[in-house]
Amino acid sequence: MATTTAARDTDLASVLVQTMHRLQDVHAETSRPLGLTPQQAHLLCVLLGGPLGMTELSRILSIERSSLTSMVDRLERRTLVARVPNPTDRRACQIELTPDGLALAHEAHDAVVKRINAMTADLPVATRRAIATALQSVLAG
Repeated sequence: MATTTAARDTDLASVLVQTMHRLQDVHAETSRPLGLTPQQAHLLCVLLGGPLGMTELSRILSIERSSLTSMVDRLERRTLVARVPNPTDRRACQIELTPDGLALAHEAHDAVVKRINAMTADLPVATRRAIATALQSVLAG
C-alpha cells in the first residue's frame, strides 16, 4: 500500500513530538542531580550565549514574566546569575551568568549531550550525520 505525503508528514511529526518528549525527560533527569529544575537548567544554558534581557528570556523560555522574575530571584540568591545594567537601556537590566552559574550551565549542557550521545551511540556514523543534517534543516526553517 502506498503511503501518501500527508501520512509521511504525520509520521515525521509524530516521531519529532515523541523525540521532543524524550529529550525533555533526559533534560529533567540530568538537571535534578545538579540541584536544578529543568526550567532553571534551560535558563542557565540559554545564558551561555551571553546576557539577555527579561523580555527576550521570557520569549525564549516561553514563560510569563512574573514566573521568570521568580526564577531569576532564586538563581540570583544561589549566585548563579546576576542582574546587570543593560548597556543600551538604562531603565532595564540583563541577566548574566556568574562564574558559578557558567560552570553549572556547562555541566548541565554536557550532561544532556552525554546522555544523548549514549542514546545514539549504536547508530552508524552515516545515520547520525543524516539525522543531524535533517534536523538542522528543520531548525533553520
